[in-house]
Amino acid sequence: MRAIAQLIVAAALAAGLSGPAAADPFPVAVFSGLDKTTARVTKFEAEIGKPVRFGALEITVRACDKKPPEDPPQTAVYVEVRQIDEEKNEVEPAPIFKGWMFAESPGLNALEHPVYDVWLNTCKTSMGAASSGKR
Repeated sequence: MRAIAQLIVAAALAAGLSGPAAADPFPVAVFSGLDKTTARVTKFEAEIGKPVRFGALEITVRACDKKPPEDPPQTAVYVEVRQIDEEKNEVEPAPIFKGWMFAESPGLNALEHPVYDVWLNTCKTSMGAASSGKR
């Protein structure tokens, strides 16, 4: 399983997706999250480097990129997801997920959690605004 994750990261980097150290033309990631206990799907946004909360999860986007409209669709985000201990109201130090998510293949490298599903929809240029995908 670890070898597959390393291949995915290598393929994403080889495909020209920006890494965490590169300038980010798309500083906002748009996610959908499913709370399996309520069957409610919520759409939320996360800026690069600013943790956001979805249920008992803290999600921090490290990089978000998508190809221009004239290229084959490819949208990816590098995220760290941490569990929140709701009794102590503290974030667990070790991430429960750390890696790339792909909008066109949400099941390829998905967050596996008993209560929540989170997947990437798109990357945008700013919070609340639509993004054309142009650079």
